[in-house]
Amino acid sequence: MIDAIASEWLKLYSLRSNLYLLAFSALSVLLCVGVTFMVIRGFDNQTGDERLAFDGLGAGLGTGLPVAFFVMAALGALSITSEHATGLISTSLVAVPRRQLFLFAKIPALAAVTLVAGQALVFGMHAVTQAVLAERAGQVLIDGRTLGASLADQGVMAELLVTGAAMPLAMMGLGLGAVIRSTAGTLVALIVILFVLPVVAQTLPRPLSAQAGSFMLGSLPDQIIAGEGPGILPPLAALALLIAYPVLALTAGAVAIAVRGRGSRPLVVGGLLTTLLAATMTIPSSASASASTLSWKPCGGDLECASVQVPVNWSKPSGRKVSIQIAKLPAMGTHRRIGTVFAIPGGPGGSGIEDLKTKGGSFTDLRQRFDVVSHAPRNTTDLGVIPYDCLATGPWITVPRDRAEYDRLAERNRESAERCRSSDPEYFDNLDSGSVARDIEAIRVALGEQRLSFIATSYGGVVATTYARLFPGSIRAMYIDGSVNHLADQAAHAKERYKSIEGQFTRFSAWCESAPTCALHGRDAGTVWRGLLSRADRSPVPVKGGRAAYSGFDFIVAAAPDLISPGPAPDFPNWQRFARVVDKALTGDASGFSDYVAQATNSLKVPSFAGMNVTHCPDGLGFRSYEEFQRMKALSERISPNFAGNALWHPLACVGWPTPVTNPAGPLPADRLPPFLGAGSWTDHDDTADIVTRVPGSSTVRYNGSGHGLYLSGNKCTISHANRYLTFLRLPPRGTTCEPPAAA
Repeated sequence: MIDAIASEWLKLYSLRSNLYLLAFSALSVLLCVGVTFMVIRGFDNQTGDERLAFDGLGAGLGTGLPVAFFVMAALGALSITSEHATGLISTSLVAVPRRQLFLFAKIPALAAVTLVAGQALVFGMHAVTQAVLAERAGQVLIDGRTLGASLADQGVMAELLVTGAAMPLAMMGLGLGAVIRSTAGTLVALIVILFVLPVVAQTLPRPLSAQAGSFMLGSLPDQIIAGEGPGILPPLAALALLIAYPVLALTAGAVAIAVRGRGSRPLVVGGLLTTLLAATMTIPSSASASASTLSWKPCGGDLECASVQVPVNWSKPSGRKVSIQIAKLPAMGTHRRIGTVFAIPGGPGGSGIEDLKTKGGSFTDLRQRFDVVSHAPRNTTDLGVIPYDCLATGPWITVPRDRAEYDRLAERNRESAERCRSSDPEYFDNLDSGSVARDIEAIRVALGEQRLSFIATSYGGVVATTYARLFPGSIRAMYIDGSVNHLADQAAHAKERYKSIEGQFTRFSAWCESAPTCALHGRDAGTVWRGLLSRADRSPVPVKGGRAAYSGFDFIVAAAPDLISPGPAPDFPNWQRFARVVDKALTGDASGFSDYVAQATNSLKVPSFAGMNVTHCPDGLGFRSYEEFQRMKALSERISPNFAGNALWHPLACVGWPTPVTNPAGPLPADRLPPFLGAGSWTDHDDTADIVTRVPGSSTVRYNGSGHGLYLSGNKCTISHANRYLTFLRLPPRGTTCEPPAAA
């Protein structure tokens, strides 16, 4: 055997054509250079959001890798077909009569040469790609990958080593050559396998094209290390398939070269090995396997729906049950499934199912690797358990001037709440975020997932932090987007809110000064606004017809949404509306405010919605005493000249609430939680940052613009960082920012 191997090594290095073939393999490196230059030429000519849509080059092997595989396989093919072409096969078989030994003796020399050459090619392709990309390599893309990947990035070194180790696929060429016995025929077969079949796979409809592409040779090394590239195979299955390619070819070659009547032995051995590899490929990975007990049914578009039964009162788990509706946007089957992302809706009272229906496009790239699931939580206002008309209304909140007015406000709030509560007291008393968090845990169990990844939007952040406190071991990743801060004390929370809204008013004033379309253009917007508030506090401004009158506090509450969310630049339609209705109110008519408030609420002034208070109040967002209210009122007047009292509105709605606080804020078990990612706009970031930085190692993304709920609103830059974190658990550096599209 040793002599046969030595003779094959002599044949391999003594043939000049083999050296030429190895030199030709450098074409794979040159191809990577050329393709990367074309990519960056297009990349540099795109806007910020357009760049996010580029396909990542990963470790930089994509274009050159099939060529490198082809050259190595051709080297194996020539080692046998050249002997048939020259007639030396007869001489070789005289020297080594055992034909299968003759064939397999070629493997060690081929493996050694192709392994060394393969590693050199792989690292060469990576190096030139990185050199051409330069600083562009770190650009985060919307699917969570980066445009390039350096050796310092997680998994890149392993991918290069595994890919280089796969170069002994030359054995596949050796096996095919033994079967076909023609150099030209074998090279054609290799071209079909390495170049034609992947192109054919790409022409198939999605997701079949991506699924078929998973079985192509070039995509297997990345799947073996569970890398960032596409592919549905778990690592063990990808490894088994990579081994199966040369095993099948060598089995066929061994049978073909065997003497008549003695070909059954290699056929049996190869068949058994191939069967074993095929069995390995059918074993599901732990990531793709789940023991779901849910019965999913189509419910419109891509959505699938199901339901989970949970206790109305979690302190009485064997008591009355209620059905929680859930919906799923299933993984699209283009990548190996990682698990489930659970989207927690805002509000409180919003429906996550409605979010999936109307904003499902934001999850497109995430669905390459995840099912996206959400629910209509028990506090969704239109479930019908408690009448919607009751939950969608509430009293008008006023700022008490003394304890007597504070007590009268408590009485009004209590009477309004009791009207809703009377329809189903047990259900009404269990709509806090703690109950919602426990429902989500029940959904996780029903999904059969060991852990969930989360996207929590707006007030959904309160549910998320409650879930993190109650079930830290069930969290794989937590992305919090523009959250209400349930963890900060009242004073700290108020300071952040007033700081944010005052900053936004400063931006509005600067825009109004420069924009002729602003109805207050040419005047000092701050002076005009503060003057209106002062006059309205002395004598409320009537709505035309005398149907209501606006105090300064009423103006502040009604104006806040338009101020915080001005609408798309450069027109800022909501800021334009704000300026118009302020200008109208200066004439003694508040109907400009009341008209747009009525369009959204069917009320002339903003009501304190029972459907929000039924969660806010048991979550502990109200004042604990009249004295605390006085302190917060004084704080607002001291630090917020333009929107003093705005942060009082929600807490005042809980004065007199008939049910106790059942979900008070508590510290997060930071040592048992993974790092979080937070994101927020000018008005949201600081509150969100205060939440996530309570967990060591966490990070945030600041969006330098207006808006709320950046992921669901389709902000591509924020989505790209969130997807990278949720998919690969890689956080952006601290201080990361996203710019509005016009400024990118």
